[in-house]
Amino acid sequence: MTAGGLSQRVASVSSPTEERNPSTLDIDMLPTLEVLRLINAEDERVPAAVAAVLPQLALVVDRAVDAMRDGLRIHYFGAGTSGRVGVQDAAELMPTFALEPGRVVAHHAGGTEALVAALEDVEDDEAAGWRDAVDVEAGDVVVGLAASGRTPYVLGALARARTAGAFTVLVSANPGAAAGAEGGDVHLALDTGPEVIAGSTRMKAATAQKIVLHSLSTAVMVRLGRTYSNLMVGMVATNAKLRGRMVAILVEASGQDVDHCAAVLAEAEGDVKVALVALLSDVPIESARAALEQADGVVRAALTRDLN
Repeated sequence: MTAGGLSQRVASVSSPTEERNPSTLDIDMLPTLEVLRLINAEDERVPAAVAAVLPQLALVVDRAVDAMRDGLRIHYFGAGTSGRVGVQDAAELMPTFALEPGRVVAHHAGGTEALVAALEDVEDDEAAGWRDAVDVEAGDVVVGLAASGRTPYVLGALARARTAGAFTVLVSANPGAAAGAEGGDVHLALDTGPEVIAGSTRMKAATAQKIVLHSLSTAVMVRLGRTYSNLMVGMVATNAKLRGRMVAILVEASGQDVDHCAAVLAEAEGDVKVALVALLSDVPIESARAALEQADGVVRAALTRDLN
């Protein structure tokens, strides 16, 4: 089915996020604390909604790990709040895990201008989604973010990605979205129900999307060896706080004192992985660096090698 055909099929499908929530009909008549309690009670639905799709999410993680190992990419496509969630997740992977630029790419309907302002009609531009996905390659993993499951920009991108041979995923808050069955290989349908304020998908739907994306990207980074235990050994120090955190990580992982860890980190030219292998194996920096190169940058794998 073409992108246009799919868009027409789903245009009339309602989304649970646009329905009125019977629990909040009188929210505008309540005192502040009760308003907050209602919002909080609805937010409690989000973790359960994410938990329900974890088996499917695991499949997406495994495909994404394979793609990244093959030198391919992960793409996020979204509009409005959904697009901003994707941009945030992709941007934070580089400083957190030293991920190379361009490996996880966020595409937002309307471009950077739409990140800080609501632009008219950009989410309805199906052709723009198709054009923005023109660089998607066979084997890439493409994640479409659409609370309603029917955003034309996202459907256009998914349609183009499928023609390219990519693995496609729709993340929606609409279990009944037709695009889930026809527009992607996997539909992560987050059953968060009606929003506190009807149609305000920046609330539960966006929170669920945020959890899905940070779970997806973090799990991919863990599987790729970008952590050691639960420590960020691939991080990039862009300020004094992060430089201090690097030393703290080495102290925590090696059990050695702060001054020694700082000295080894300096000798390793700020490379936490190299410093950690040197500390844990008690070998020179160059031996640690060589072991990591042979182990594709995975600390645990490097530690199993003969470093002498």
